[in-house]
Amino acid sequence: MEIKAKLNYLHIAPRKVRLVTDFIRGMEVKQAENYLRFIPKRVSVVLLKLLQSTVGNAEKNFKLEKDALYIKQILVNEGVPFKRQRPVSRGRAFQVLKRTSNINLVLGVKEGAKVKKIVTKKAQKSEEPQKETTAIKEISKEISKKPKLEAPREIGKTSRFKGLTKKIFRRKSF
Repeated sequence: MEIKAKLNYLHIAPRKVRLVTDFIRGMEVKQAENYLRFIPKRVSVVLLKLLQSTVGNAEKNFKLEKDALYIKQILVNEGVPFKRQRPVSRGRAFQVLKRTSNINLVLGVKEGAKVKKIVTKKAQKSEEPQKETTAIKEISKEISKKPKLEAPREIGKTSRFKGLTKKIFRRKSF
């Protein structure tokens, strides 16, 4: 079984990313996380997040334990570079490529790995929710018992604006 994750358009050059990915390739997940926490490279923080995200997907979707996973494959490809210009002499411009990386991470499962047991909690009936529901029912009964008051209306009479309010609402907006 393979668990895959992908990170596209990382604003770090692929050659800098490969220095770290070559180091952690083939390691167990826990060991790789420990190394990534202490490697003094900017990409290590990003790779740690990607690794944790992949492990979270494996735990939630496939019910696998973290101890049973290892880094099977990690590929770093070159992404689309950002093109910028730098001024040089005589009014010319020199093109600068800001390189990006695409990282593909594949986690494998060790042989004989155990799947997590799904723990289901039975819905325990407590007295507090019942008290709340009975109180709500009592309040709704009291409200339904009260007579609804309606204002008496005179037939044939409509409400109209008088005086200044009539003129204000009749004007065109500017």
